[in-house]
Amino acid sequence: MKKIYYLKTCDTCKKIMKQLDLSDFTLREIKSEPITEQELIELRNYVSSYEELFNKRSRKYRELNLKEKPLNEKEIKQLILDEYTFLKRPVMLFEDQVLTGNSKKVVSEMVRATSDS
Repeated sequence: MKKIYYLKTCDTCKKIMKQLDLSDFTLREIKSEPITEQELIELRNYVSSYEELFNKRSRKYRELNLKEKPLNEKEIKQLILDEYTFLKRPVMLFEDQVLTGNSKKVVSEMVRATSDS
């Protein structure tokens, strides 16, 4: 399966996605069609923790003062399911791996993955 989870109002997602050949990918806009629990579990199976999928830069994270609260995996999973902004983005699922976020390293891996596919 080849899928990209993104937010259409996110300029960073737009910028990254312009660099990718997404012709073979299913695009999933997470605000209009929130991620399901099953999809989140599937993503989690490819990474070491839900925390890897968790966006600590979102406004909600600061508003809820979550930095001060130790969160366990169950709480992080529920936060992502309850609020789309808590899913780090973009998230690329392809073959047997998940790439998430917008670091230079991750973006270059995304570019390589889409050009090889």
